Amino acid sequence: MRLDVRTVRLRLAEPLRISRSVTTERDAVQLSLAHGGSTGHGEAVSSRYLDLPTERIRHELDALRPALERGQEPEQALADLCDGAAPYAPLSAGVLAAVEAALLDLAGKRAGEPVHRLLGRAEPVAAATARTIGIEPPARAAAQAARLADAGFTVLKVKAGAADPGLDLARVQAVREAAPDARLLLDPNGAWTPAQALRLLPAFAATGVEAVEQPIPPGRPEVLAAVADRSPVPVIADEDAVGYEDACRLAGRVQGVNLKLAKCGGVHQVLRIAEALRGSGTELMLGCLAASSLGIAPAVHLADRARWLDLDGHLLLAHDPWQGIGGADGTVRTPDRAGLGVLPAPAAGRAMGGTASARPRPSEAR
Repeated sequence: MRLDVRTVRLRLAEPLRISRSVTTERDAVQLSLAHGGSTGHGEAVSSRYLDLPTERIRHELDALRPALERGQEPEQALADLCDGAAPYAPLSAGVLAAVEAALLDLAGKRAGEPVHRLLGRAEPVAAATARTIGIEPPARAAAQAARLADAGFTVLKVKAGAADPGLDLARVQAVREAAPDARLLLDPNGAWTPAQALRLLPAFAATGVEAVEQPIPPGRPEVLAAVADRSPVPVIADEDAVGYEDACRLAGRVQGVNLKLAKCGGVHQVLRIAEALRGSGTELMLGCLAASSLGIAPAVHLADRARWLDLDGHLLLAHDPWQGIGGADGTVRTPDRAGLGVLPAPAAGRAMGGTASARPRPSEAR
């Protein structure tokens, strides 16, 4: 296989404010693996929260290059990756997920099958995804909600964690009034104390909020489980559910875990966690970082395995350098094409300002 790497800057259409940060742009390191006339693609995005700067992504890919280019068949490389073989074990979760995505894309193209069939699903996947509304003034959040509902979105996720919790409640109430038929999810990103969460959640439940993600700071899963036991709405662990061990520790103690491929290590880890949680009463949410359609596509091929979907990262961008998984109407879909099914968007390089592997870009301040 031949590995090529380039970095592009992904800019959001609007700043996304959450309780701990504001995101306006981030780097996406996109890798291509060519073998026997076919090419598979994957993407790892930079993230300060995941301790994954651009330089680390590129360094890990450069270190992996000899193993990928030694002449091994892609299918064997994919099996080794899923088994945690030595060349892949040191990789950070985000890079591991990106390499796996490229190998899945390549294997699917070589087999003439879309990735969801490689993963045991015969039929194409189509599912409603949430669309995120950041910490905005209530009137602005209401206007966004109305536009999204008109476009076809049936699930809206509202960020919380403002200094004044009353503004959070006003935002959710405004969204509810603007999109009365939408399912609502709430995400404070760990901004509340346990006492605050238990005091505030009944009011949010009264607005029809369906579930809350990570209401308290991560690091004390037993406290999160105690909040979940008393919460009037289901609690979904996010920052407290990084990988397999975390998910197993919370099985049966929270109502859901939010799995991001960049956080847990890729498709094979999601499948492993899903099997471990089977019958526990803890259900899956599939989430994402702001990323292109290439970065979101692997999770879309798993979408029918989750109760909640938050796969809107590509919809937040001013320009998406890839296309093919839909989502603008509130539904993400697996394309009827081999591999991941995504294609480069027209004029993507000019729109995004790509950088080839020989000239690494500086990391974004995230």
